[in-house]
Amino acid sequence: MRNFVFRHQPPATTRNALLAGGGSMCAVAALGFTQDLAGLTMLFAPLGATCVLLFAVPQSPLSQPAHVIFGHALAGLIGAGANLLLPDSIWIAAMAVGLAIAGMVALRITHPPAGATTLVSYASGHSALFLAFPILSGAVALVFFATLYHRITGHGYPIEAPANT
Repeated sequence: MRNFVFRHQPPATTRNALLAGGGSMCAVAALGFTQDLAGLTMLFAPLGATCVLLFAVPQSPLSQPAHVIFGHALAGLIGAGANLLLPDSIWIAAMAVGLAIAGMVALRITHPPAGATTLVSYASGHSALFLAFPILSGAVALVFFATLYHRITGHGYPIEAPANT
């Protein structure tokens, strides 16, 4: 039972907790203001989950730019494609999520919030424009905001790529 209730995450300082929350708040506000100014959809639920990774655990492999951007892009494409194939099918939606996860793992671009992107993309039935706005543009913008925010606050993001890969 202890394995189910043990918190594996190391303790955070109050400063780091506030920085994670503040960074997320600033990034979502920036997306919202951009949405209002440009008249394009920039906010959708999976990006809130992406903020958790980008601002609370920026050193995680799952928080790195390639994972965020390409994970969301792949998941959105699969969700939209599945909707074109057979909309309103629980089985197709389930298979789309499974395919997106398998694809992210195989391509080494796993980003957990992108699993939700697949479902949102599938269920929304939006046009291909939904892949550009908010999926791809939102992911790119969040990586940009996270990079800027972590540089300002003195944290390293993204993590450095190994020299021999």
